[in-house]
Amino acid sequence: MTCDITNPVFTDEHKARQFLEASRWPDGPVCPHCGQLDTVKVLGGKSMGPGWYFCGDCREKFTVRVGTLYERSHIPLHKWLVATHLMVSSKKGISALQLSRMLGITYKSAWFMSHRIREQMTLAAKRGPLGGEGKIVEADETWIGGKEANKHVGVRNKKNIGGMGKKPVMALTERGGESRSFRIASVSGKTLRPVLVSNVSRKSSLMTDQGGGYFRVGKEFARHETVNHGADEYVRGDAHTNTSESRFSLMKRAVYGAHHNVSEAHLTRYLAEWDFKWNTRKISDGERAAIALKGIEGKRLTYRPADKTTHA
Repeated sequence: MTCDITNPVFTDEHKARQFLEASRWPDGPVCPHCGQLDTVKVLGGKSMGPGWYFCGDCREKFTVRVGTLYERSHIPLHKWLVATHLMVSSKKGISALQLSRMLGITYKSAWFMSHRIREQMTLAAKRGPLGGEGKIVEADETWIGGKEANKHVGVRNKKNIGGMGKKPVMALTERGGESRSFRIASVSGKTLRPVLVSNVSRKSSLMTDQGGGYFRVGKEFARHETVNHGADEYVRGDAHTNTSESRFSLMKRAVYGAHHNVSEAHLTRYLAEWDFKWNTRKISDGERAAIALKGIEGKRLTYRPADKTTHA
């Protein structure tokens, strides 16, 4: 499906339900309670409404929402599809306030909806070691969080007015391949090593700056090259961290231009969104949305665990 906002699945609830059923159940409805396919029948009756099914094996009723991140949401499915397409196609992000205005829902609903969609992107992401023999992986860090002056008054720290109070983030980027970012506690070898060795093949060539946290762990890889940013050295042969730097540039533009503040409690979900969009940047918006929709399966995100801090 193309990301054409005039598509009926974005305006008609019946069409949206049919589209999601075809996407989730290409071979026919599958019971989310017991996994049966052959014993599922359409549940008729005006009192139930369209889209209900009954499993003769476990005797449970269900709709296409059950067993997904959309379960028990009162927001219409067509608005979920619109929001998903808007988020995956907005290179620098879209705020919950903007979603609220465009979808005609409350800010609170739009905020929760956007975090559920980020959860979709997390679940849809592929995992496995980056790099490998003959491949290059860049590692770099930055600080993300937005300016203190842009934060809600309730979470603003007067000591940090002027731009401090951000959170360290590490990015691992395989050249010509996937990239991942992580919220880290500090920029030290003790913190950086577990992230590196659990996500990057030791057969890789590792490219970093001259941060002290990389010297010891760099010896565990096939090759380790550094560039000295302090001496204005940014490229030396194939040694550079420019790909990771470009990732950080997009992240910061999303914070400054759309979100203004990213709270520490939700930073991991924002990183998942940015990773997902970076790793699918070479495909169309429609293809990207289709991949994100695969991530709705098998998990629910309720409001209470999502709302750990002031909305961001």
